[in-house]
Amino acid sequence: MRTTTTDSRPAGAGVTGVTGAPEGLAEQVPGLWPWLYRCAYLLTGNHADAEDLAQQTLLQACRSWSRVSRAEQPQAYLRRILTNQHLSSRRPRSRRLELLTEAPPEPRSPAPAGPEDRLSLWPHVASLPPRQRAVIVLRYYEQLTEREIADVLGCSTGNVKSTAHRALRALRATVGAEADQEESR
Repeated sequence: MRTTTTDSRPAGAGVTGVTGAPEGLAEQVPGLWPWLYRCAYLLTGNHADAEDLAQQTLLQACRSWSRVSRAEQPQAYLRRILTNQHLSSRRPRSRRLELLTEAPPEPRSPAPAGPEDRLSLWPHVASLPPRQRAVIVLRYYEQLTEREIADVLGCSTGNVKSTAHRALRALRATVGAEADQEESR
C-alpha cells in the first residue's frame, strides 16, 4: 500500500490517497489512522514502534479488506488485527529488533585498530628489547603464527608465547600510563 502525505505528520496521518487499495479502504484510512496510532502507542509505548504497528495493521486490513468491510464492527476487527500483530511481534524470534535509547546499553568497544593506531603504537614497540620487538612485529605486523615465528627466531613456540606475553604486558603498561597522563591534562 502506498500512501502520500501532504505534510510532516506521521505516515498515514493526513493521507490524501492510497493507491492500489481495495474499494472503500482509501476513504477509511484518514479517519482510522489517529485511532490506530493511539491504540498502537498504548500497546508499544514507543512512537516509532506504534507507527510500525499501525502500518502493519493497515497492511493486514488491506489484504483482508473484504472481511473487514463485511464485519458488523470493523473497528473491533481492526483492533483484533492490531493486537495480534503486536503479540506476534513480541514472540521470541531468532532475530530481534533493538529498542533505541539515549545511552548505549553496554560500553562501547574500542574501534578496530587501523593503520593510524599502528603508527601511534610504533614508538612504544620500538622501545621494547630486540627479541620482544621481533616477536610483536612478526606476530601483529607480519601476521605470522607462533610456529612460524619460532622457526624464524630458532626457538620453541613456548618461548614465543612467553616473550609475546611479556612484550604485550610492557606495551599495555606504557600505553596505559600515557593514556592516564592524557586524561589528567
